[in-house]
Parts: sequence; structure tokens; C-alpha cells
Amino acid sequence: MNITYTSLPGVVVVEPRVFSDERGFFLETFRASDYQILLSPDMSFVQDNHSHSTKGVVRGLHFQSRKPQGKLVRVVCGEIFDVAVDINPDSKNFGKWYGASLSAGNKKQLYIPPGYAHGFQVISEVADVEYKCTDYYDPGGESGLLWNDPQVGIQWPLQAALLAEKDQQLPSLAMLAEAHEHGCEDPAHTP
Repeated sequence: MNITYTSLPGVVVVEPRVFSDERGFFLETFRASDYQILLSPDMSFVQDNHSHSTKGVVRGLHFQSRKPQGKLVRVVCGEIFDVAVDINPDSKNFGKWYGASLSAGNKKQLYIPPGYAHGFQVISEVADVEYKCTDYYDPGGESGLLWNDPQVGIQWPLQAALLAEKDQQLPSLAMLAEAHEHGCEDPAHTP
């Protein structure tokens, strides 16, 4: 596999080896011994998720405050624009983002380590996205960042976006920074 390091520490694009011929193709989508170089020694993937979405859908930007997850994202049908945003107020990259086109055609994967918000927009008519997580889903620690926060300035490929109601209500980057300053996990509870 080929690993390309991005402008954000720990966020990498993975291109697996693909064996193609007239019958189709074969690739290994995950082999623990190969992917361990992306993870810290005490980390492993423990949960797999699969989402199916239609064109224009934006899922995110999500993260878990209590049990941060690293995610290895790939597309099995369609195409998405996948995004990671540094949400650590103590980081020199706070608020910076990286985006990559992931598709069934290019077979690229994006690894996003814990400490980043993650989201994607569906570019094709439909998309099936699978991702591995380094920790279990924790409903009590679920949080996020507003997908179109002008302070972050993500350049989403499609203007029209369809979001879950809860994703439309996520806090801004400034609210996350203020919550961190006050020692709160949830910006809604900032004094």
C-alpha cells in the first residue's frame, strides 16, 4: 500500500494495492499488520460502520469527546468528499481542514486519528461508505462541529446540502474553543 501524508498530522491517504484484469479487481481493504503503522501502539480498530446516503448529503462533522475515535474511511459504491478538521484548541493546526475525494473507482482510504472532527458530502447519486473505528460509539460523548462554519471555511463540492437536524445545530469552532477554555466537554454547557 502507498501512504500519502497530508498537511494535518496523522491524517493520511492510503492507496491499497489493486490487482486488476479483464475479470475485475481484487484488493485487501485491511490487514492489521500493515495498518498498525497508522495507530499508536495501544490502539486497534474495534468497530466497523456502514452508511448509505444520497447525493448532497453531508454527514458530520462528528467526533466523540469522551472516547475519541480514529477512523479509516473507504467508499464501496459512489463518491464522497471526505473531510478531517483539527478540533484541538492547543494545536497549531486548530480549525484547519483536509479534504479528499474517496470513491469506489479510486479505492483510496483516509485515516483520521482521534482528535479530529470528521464528515463527508456525497458527490455521486448514492454512496456507500464503510469505516473502521478505534473506539466504540459513545452516545454520551457524541459531539460535533458545524459543517459550514465560516471560520473553518471548508470548500464543499456541492452547494446544496442535506443534513440531519442535529447536524444543523452543531457548535461553531469558536464555541468549541470557549468550551475547552472553561473545561467543558459540551459547548452547550459553557458558563
